[in-house]
Amino acid sequence: MPAMNHSTNKNPMNVTQLPWAFPVGERFSGVQSSPVREILSVLSRGDVISFAGGIPDPDLFAVEEIKAAFDHVLTHQASKALQYASTEGEPALREQAAARMSRQLPTAAEQIQITSGSQEGLYLIGQTLLDAGDVVLVEQPTYLAAVQAFALSGARMVGIPTDEHGVLPDELERLIERHRPKFVYLIPTFQNPTGRCMPAGRRHQVAQILLRTGTALVEDDPYGQLRFSGEPVAPIGTLPGMPARTLLLNSMSKIMAPGLRVGWIRGEGPILRSIAIAKQAVGLQSPVTDQLAVARYLATNDIDQHIRRINTVYKTRRDAMHAELSGILPEGATITNPDGGMFLWARLGNDIDTSRLLPLAVEEGVAFVPGSAFYAHDPDHNTMRLSYVTNSPDVIAEGIQRLSRAIKTYSTRRSPATAH
Repeated sequence: MPAMNHSTNKNPMNVTQLPWAFPVGERFSGVQSSPVREILSVLSRGDVISFAGGIPDPDLFAVEEIKAAFDHVLTHQASKALQYASTEGEPALREQAAARMSRQLPTAAEQIQITSGSQEGLYLIGQTLLDAGDVVLVEQPTYLAAVQAFALSGARMVGIPTDEHGVLPDELERLIERHRPKFVYLIPTFQNPTGRCMPAGRRHQVAQILLRTGTALVEDDPYGQLRFSGEPVAPIGTLPGMPARTLLLNSMSKIMAPGLRVGWIRGEGPILRSIAIAKQAVGLQSPVTDQLAVARYLATNDIDQHIRRINTVYKTRRDAMHAELSGILPEGATITNPDGGMFLWARLGNDIDTSRLLPLAVEEGVAFVPGSAFYAHDPDHNTMRLSYVTNSPDVIAEGIQRLSRAIKTYSTRRSPATAH
């Protein structure tokens, strides 16, 4: 029997000491973990105020109503709820999802694929549509976990320049002609990370470009119902000519509870069969108990009233964070002030690198996400994303004061050698 390595014996879980490790597929070699998840994983200190994750306030969950829905399912549908089921999703939930989608676009239950949150939907779309080397056009900046999901399929992300209204139409058309992307991925309504909402006129311009060039759209809409002010704007995928060439994602995470992991994709035609096959390979089905409970909740509760309640709270918190930030950021800094969603986006100016600012902020007891994480390429290191939905106005005020101290420390410590 070979002699045991002494250091391995002392620390058997230290994988760096093992003589052999599983080879990892090439498509994983350049893919990084989500920076948001990395930040959240180290924020175990109870004294850190986190503006990092888009995490709904658990005090706003409709716990009793959700509990009643689960009780009903397990009392009256236990044999169904605890059994294998169809990959496409439970009929009751598909009907409820179709009814909600039909408020904006006529939708049949057969056009709905249930997913374990919209994040799984993005992964399934990547697995179904993308081959190694394909190009996906994304907003610059964009939702970082979508980039991660598409990159795992071997795709290359190309960022579309944007302004305060979203993607620039001329740049979108130029990049389509240059790269012939497999699809364009957009979050037009209260975008993550910027919070901006693309106006109706810009949406029509984008739709016309996609139709004229024959380009598919993957439209992500997890935040659209979190509107505090202004008139609702229809998704791009609902505009004339667009439904057949759009995969439209939605989720219950932001309006009900993210722990339920219930979302869906609306699509048309054979692509839904391909997505179902991909889902079979990933997990056979989404949890049936959760699906049936969400369907029961939607059938027996006024979720629109619940959404109005949380929007009232979130609006107050957005106002508090915007006001507090406006008071402490350096001269020349800019902050978005969105009509809904979960996030503010700040550009600090003064050559402040927010990736270097973050450790100082955590020392002060506050966290955010550096904006560079949200860029497919050419990141802007001067930006940051802050979520206002988790904390009360008093906690937000304290957190922003901690951030102010971190910025002052950064400015004091910075030297010409470390400045950008």
